[in-house]
Amino acid sequence: MKNLMTKLAGMALAVGLAATGAAQAGKIDEIRERGTVRIGVSLGGEPIGFRDDQNNPVGYDVDVATMLAEKLGVPVEFVDVSGDARISMLVSGQIDIAVANTSATLERAKSVDFSIPYNRAGLRIIVQKDAGITSLEGLAGKKIVVGRGSTGETFIKNAAPQAELVYTDNFSPEGVLLLQQKRVDAAIEDSSLLDYLATKNENLVTLPGLHSNDPIGIAVAKGDEGFVRWIDMFVSDYIQSGAYETNYKKWWGETANPPALTPLW
Repeated sequence: MKNLMTKLAGMALAVGLAATGAAQAGKIDEIRERGTVRIGVSLGGEPIGFRDDQNNPVGYDVDVATMLAEKLGVPVEFVDVSGDARISMLVSGQIDIAVANTSATLERAKSVDFSIPYNRAGLRIIVQKDAGITSLEGLAGKKIVVGRGSTGETFIKNAAPQAELVYTDNFSPEGVLLLQQKRVDAAIEDSSLLDYLATKNENLVTLPGLHSNDPIGIAVAKGDEGFVRWIDMFVSDYIQSGAYETNYKKWWGETANPPALTPLW
């Protein structure tokens, strides 16, 4: 009887492993048979993702996506995504993967699967130097740029309900232009974007403190656990190989301190 139970357990394990392998091979085979991988990137803010003078996608996320495509062994097809479109385009199958500065939240995880973090960022507020805003309370009655469907929107609605929200689908160039033209008093976005912007514009200053510490994950459609596992392995290698630190300092400067990340493998 004991031998029979052992055999049955072994068969169950083999079936489980086979199912996991089939799911992984299925998605990877689909991408390879197509000959390209469609990766959604958000080209709405330096240095995460933007377009250079030749209109080519560049930035931290673009580099990560390029490395991922190289590991898959196919060319990458970049698709510019923003806000909630990142999630809906994954669910509808318009893109295979989103490397799009997406905070891995419990709400979003109801719709898509996330890898372990390949970056971390917190919400920060940037203001006009002459706006007289020194705290969240100072946002009352002021115009603040928020990304539609973003974690920043949710935070401001709760923390500064008297603020006037000005929505954008892309922080850059829309939100940046609104700030530069002084048509708004402030903006809320990832610290990775705003810290960079403040160094480029002497009329803007970031308020002290972070309002979150968000894991930034690679997102894929639900239903393919094997593919998520493969992407986790990719991110683990990205961290352990030193590519993460090199890529981070490429875009935020050699003196930057990359947020601590923990590989899974």
